[in-house]
Amino acid sequence: MRRSVELQIITEALSKLGPHTPAARIWGRAPGATAEQGADGNVWAGDVRDIALHIVSRLYGRPSAAAAASPLAQAEGHKRARDIVGETGVLTGAHEELVSAKWHPLRPGDLVHVAFEQAGEMAPFGETYAVADAGGGLMSMKLLAHTARDEDADSMVGCFATEASDAPLYEAWFEAGPQRLVVVRDGLVVHNGPGA
Repeated sequence: MRRSVELQIITEALSKLGPHTPAARIWGRAPGATAEQGADGNVWAGDVRDIALHIVSRLYGRPSAAAAASPLAQAEGHKRARDIVGETGVLTGAHEELVSAKWHPLRPGDLVHVAFEQAGEMAPFGETYAVADAGGGLMSMKLLAHTARDEDADSMVGCFATEASDAPLYEAWFEAGPQRLVVVRDGLVVHNGPGA
C-alpha cells in the first residue's frame, strides 16, 4: 500500500529544516567522522524526497507502485477489523492531506480529472470536471468529458458532479482517492496523484 500521507508529512518536515526553506537537498557528515579526518569521504548529500522515501520505507515498508485503496476503502477495511483508531486515522489523514495542500481550495476554472482502473468487465476510463462559481461562496463541479465505453457510461460517469458545495472535491478525494486525481489550475498541474 502506498504511504502517501506519511511520505508527504516527512517530506514537508525535512524540507523545512534549517534556515533555507524549502530545502531541496540535505547535507550531513557520516557517523563517527571526526574533524581530523577532514570532509572528504565523510560528507553525504541527498534529495529531500529520496530521504523521506527512505524513512517511510524503514518505518512502514517500501511503498508499492500498485494503486492504493481510496481513503474510504481503507477506512472500511479498518472498520471491518474493528480498528477504530486505524479507521479514524485514515479519514483524518486524508482530510489533512487535502486541506493542507497548497492549491486547496478549488477555484473557478480549475479542472479535475479522475482516472478509474479496470473493475470487473468495466474497462478503465477517465473523466474530467470543470469547477465553477455556484454563488454564495459555493462551487460546482460539472462533467466536461469522459472516456468510458457507452455500456459503462450510464452507471458510472459523472458520479462526482455537484451543483453547489463548499468542498466539491471532497467526495472524489475520499471515494476515488487522491492517487487517482489530477488537478489543473491555469494550465499547470497542481496535484498529480497518478504521477506521485
